[in-house]
Amino acid sequence: MTPISEIMMSLKKDKKDEEERDGGNPYSNLEKTSVLQEARLFNETPVNPRKCIGVLTKILYLLNQGEVLGTTEATECFFAITKLFQAKDTVLRRLVYLGIKELSGIAEDVIIVTSSLTKDMTGKEDSYRAAAIRALCTITDPVMLQAIERYMKQAIVDRNPSVSSAALVSALHLSKTAPEVVKRWVNEVQESVSSDHVMVQYHALGLLYHIRKHDRLAITKLLAKLTKMSLKSPYAVILLIRIACKMIEEEDMDSGSPYFDFIESCLRHKSEMVIYEAAHAIVNMKKTTARELAPAVSVLQLFCSSPKPTLRFAAVRTLNKVAMTHPAAVTACNLDLENLITDTNRSIATLAITTLLKTGAESSVDRLMKQIASFVSEISDEFKIVVVQAISSLCTKFPKKHGILLNFLSGMLRDEGGLDYKASIADAIIVVIEENPEAKENGLAHLCEFIEDCEHTSLAVKILHLLGQEGPRTSNPSRYIRFIYNRVLLECATVRAAAVSALARFGALCDDLLPNVLVLLGRCQTDSDDEVRDRATYFKAILEQQQASLNSQYILNGIQVSLSSLEKALHAYTLSQADERFDMKTVPVASVEEQKPSAAKMESMMMSKGPEKPTATRHDVFVDRLSAVPEIAQLNLGPLFRSSQPAELTESETEYVVQVIKHIYSGHVILQLDCTNTLNDQLLENVTVELEIPDGWELITEVSCSRLEYNVGGTIYVVLATPEEIGEIVATIPASLKFTVKDCDPTTGDPDSEEGYSDDYQLEDIDISVSDYVQRLMKGNFAGGWEELGEENELSETFSLPMKTLDEAVKNIVLFLGLQPCERSDKVPEGKNSHTLLLSGVFRGGVEVLVRAKLALSDGVAMQLTVRSQNAEVSELMTTAIA
Repeated sequence: MTPISEIMMSLKKDKKDEEERDGGNPYSNLEKTSVLQEARLFNETPVNPRKCIGVLTKILYLLNQGEVLGTTEATECFFAITKLFQAKDTVLRRLVYLGIKELSGIAEDVIIVTSSLTKDMTGKEDSYRAAAIRALCTITDPVMLQAIERYMKQAIVDRNPSVSSAALVSALHLSKTAPEVVKRWVNEVQESVSSDHVMVQYHALGLLYHIRKHDRLAITKLLAKLTKMSLKSPYAVILLIRIACKMIEEEDMDSGSPYFDFIESCLRHKSEMVIYEAAHAIVNMKKTTARELAPAVSVLQLFCSSPKPTLRFAAVRTLNKVAMTHPAAVTACNLDLENLITDTNRSIATLAITTLLKTGAESSVDRLMKQIASFVSEISDEFKIVVVQAISSLCTKFPKKHGILLNFLSGMLRDEGGLDYKASIADAIIVVIEENPEAKENGLAHLCEFIEDCEHTSLAVKILHLLGQEGPRTSNPSRYIRFIYNRVLLECATVRAAAVSALARFGALCDDLLPNVLVLLGRCQTDSDDEVRDRATYFKAILEQQQASLNSQYILNGIQVSLSSLEKALHAYTLSQADERFDMKTVPVASVEEQKPSAAKMESMMMSKGPEKPTATRHDVFVDRLSAVPEIAQLNLGPLFRSSQPAELTESETEYVVQVIKHIYSGHVILQLDCTNTLNDQLLENVTVELEIPDGWELITEVSCSRLEYNVGGTIYVVLATPEEIGEIVATIPASLKFTVKDCDPTTGDPDSEEGYSDDYQLEDIDISVSDYVQRLMKGNFAGGWEELGEENELSETFSLPMKTLDEAVKNIVLFLGLQPCERSDKVPEGKNSHTLLLSGVFRGGVEVLVRAKLALSDGVAMQLTVRSQNAEVSELMTTAIA
């Protein structure tokens, strides 16, 4: 064979070997035991760099794949790796540093390599120094750190940028364990901020801010200095913009701030990433007005025509976000956004379309929908969801266009897609149905068609629940019976059970359909699933009584207690003597957030194989917390009815911050005062609260806070007995804080002396209002509940309210009475001069309360307030509460 032939054959062989090597991951079948056996190679003399590199690579691969080494294994491997310091191979040495870092948290006595790493860190070989610093700082504890402090200071200001950056980043990590030591390096860090190297300047600024972030004055000086400098690193400028934004938010500044001027000046920076960061910062500020947005929007408009896809995407995504809050500001960009509709990048095209949907006029809706239809099938589900959300907001903005928009959503619903995508479309249609009465029947028709072929059980259950809620109130309820009963015939047990519940609602609300519904429920009693049979039997038995009160209580409104609290109450009842019947009124009502999805959630719970454990609610957390206080537990106050939201009794900037939470019981109120001492040179002891108790109230006990350290919260509890007369339970209680002050060392918190002096601090008055005694209750069928309560305890009164609009009046009434608006009556239709507000709730002791407020707009707002409840005194209290 000729030499040329031999060469060609060897080339072919090499190529074949290369193809075989490229076929898969050579480390995919590694075993920890065999690799650790191979690590014995590190102990050989002389060191074979090529073989050692292969073995060390395998060890690092295993560690990064989550393989766990025991302490003994890690220690043996670590000390074997340290033997490789004698080799001069650069690649091997870099791998040694990585190995030390990975094993430092597992192995023992790792500190032994400190001298070797310090030697490399201060040596002349620049390729070793940066990696040695990172490894050394990983294994160094706060005690040993002082030994290398001098070297770290030198490394921070080193001429080699890789060494300086490594030292700065390592110092940032060390500040978590040894912040006081790192603070001493501030002069060197400040010097590095003036570095000409891009990354060094960025890392130095990051470390400097981290050192000073708790010192407001130091940050102010830092910003004042650096905003006037021309930083060479765009990354550092971006970080400076973020620091300035944080200061603007914390100081509650407006556009007149010098920090805002700096951010605005960055819109003219030569770096595109800085320009975008400045624009992004301006549009995300809470108090930005349309005038202040204009320059940022102009910059983003220019980016829309950039040849770089990343800039176009960033610009259109940010404009899409701005369009949610300031659509008028984005209108100027509509022409540029329309040019992006045909962008080759479908993500950009989608965002451009959805932005136009938020900012465009009603006349352009049809054209935009046609353009979306041309490429919607080509984009991912994630961006389809963005389109759906934009269409949903468009339906709210232009209610007259609901026909074309619902048709489009219906078409998307029939296309291929995952559960999240289909659920977002269904949610959008549901929102349109709820907010636009004219679109109800059209939207329900689309949903009925969808469930005929719906593959997702949870989505079918949700739609069936909606049909049961809205279907009986349409002009032709009978049209939906077929779609619902088809689910009983064709679907799984979970969907069949949901369909039975929906049928029952039609029977309860539509008298003409009741005979047919009873026949269908009778057929469901032979179902193969016990849940379906039980529901059918239960609902059929109630409907056959033909009593509106039974329908309202057991079908239309149902149980509305907190499930987790019910579970705890029943468990406690089983452990007691059980001398009396279990009283459901002792179980707190579910919060509105729990009530809203309650029916659909109850349906979906059946999908799981076992019962779903109820999660602890805010109410349960407070019950456990209060029962853990011995002084309160021994009083046996009974079940907790509700807990109010925290109310501030001081300004947030004062030396002592106090907020109160009111816990309501059947005959008592517990005031929970959460206190914070914001003075680092004071220690408060024996902290109590002094109240001016109104007539009829009684102080039962007080649990003081023994010690209140700087920035460490403490709690005071005060138990009060409420008056027997319901009309006297509303009160305003003046309060002041009493305590003993001891001056202390700001750094350690230790008091300067055992002696202290008494002091007091005046708090805001504690208001206990009607809304504190009321738990919100969602009433699905208000009319049925109103008739069920009857006129026995009805009271009516007429008021003249000082509000100028019906919207304002509705918001104030809801806030003052603390009741839950029903049937979306808290939303006043545009252009209406009269409105009826429907409210429901439960008063302390389980007393149900319903309120109907008829409002009319004249010079002010005239209101006729009618209250029905299960207790005459409660009706009187709610009626007189507005006066």
